[in-house]
Amino acid sequence: MSTNKVAAIQMASGPNVDANLLEAGRLIRRAAESGAGLVVLPENFALMGMDERDKLELRERPGQGRIQDFLAEQCMRYGVWLVGGTIPMESPDREKVYASCLLLDDEGRQVARYDKMHLFDAHIFCSGERYHESETILRGSQVVVADTPFGRLGLAVCYDLRFPELFRRMLDQGMELVAVPAAFTAITGKAHWQVLIRARAIENLCYVIAAAQGGYHLNGRETWGHSMIVDPWGTVLEVLPHGAGVVTAEIDRALLESTRRNFPAIEHRCAELS
Repeated sequence: MSTNKVAAIQMASGPNVDANLLEAGRLIRRAAESGAGLVVLPENFALMGMDERDKLELRERPGQGRIQDFLAEQCMRYGVWLVGGTIPMESPDREKVYASCLLLDDEGRQVARYDKMHLFDAHIFCSGERYHESETILRGSQVVVADTPFGRLGLAVCYDLRFPELFRRMLDQGMELVAVPAAFTAITGKAHWQVLIRARAIENLCYVIAAAQGGYHLNGRETWGHSMIVDPWGTVLEVLPHGAGVVTAEIDRALLESTRRNFPAIEHRCAELS
C-alpha cells in the first residue's frame, strides 16, 4: 500500500445487493493489489434498484448494517482507507433516507460521514428522463473535510459537482483533495462530467478522485462512467470510459504545494465575495 496512490472504482450496479458487493470486493482487491491506499467507490454501489423506493428497505442505522460491515471488512482485509460511495442511512422521515458517503480508515473505523446535500430533481428534456431524488432522500446540511494520510479530504456526491460554493466551503476547511462518488446519466455526463470535475480541480487547486457508475443498468438507466483522477492543474491523470474497473494515480503533495504557491489564485480571493 502507498500513502500516495489513490484509486477510483467504476461499476454498473444493479438490484442484487449480493452481486454488487461481490463485484465491489473484487475491484477493491484489484485497487489494493495495485498499491492504492485510498479507494473510492461510486454512488449507489450496493444498490441500483428497479424503483427509487427500493433503497428504503436497505436503510441502515449508524454503525449497524450489512453494507457498513462490508466496508469495514474490506478496509481491514486490504489495509486501505475507503470512501464508501453512498449507502442509504436512516433519517427522521420514515419515507426517506440519507444518501450517506462514509470514510473509513485502514482498520475499518468510520472517520467521517457526509450526507448528500444537493438532490437531483431534474427533467432531462432531450431524453424525457425524470429524476426526483427528494422523494426518497433527505438532504444533508454539513460540509465534511477529514484528515487522512493522503491529505485533507473533502467529500461530495454526484450532483454536488454543479455547486462550486460547496467546494469553496471545503477549501476554507483546508481541503487538498476531494472524493466524488457519482452516477451521472449518460446524457448529462457526456455534456458536463469532465468539464465539472476539471473545473472543481482547477479553481480549488486540488486533486479530484471521481468514481462513477458506468454502463447499462437493469432498471433501464444508462450511466456515463468515465471515472477519473484529476490533478490541481486540471490534468486528467487516468480515466476509464466504460465498464467495471479501477483507475489509479499518485497524489503528488509537492505538486499540490508548488501549484498553490506559484499560482496563488486561492490567496487572491476577494473576501467581500466569500
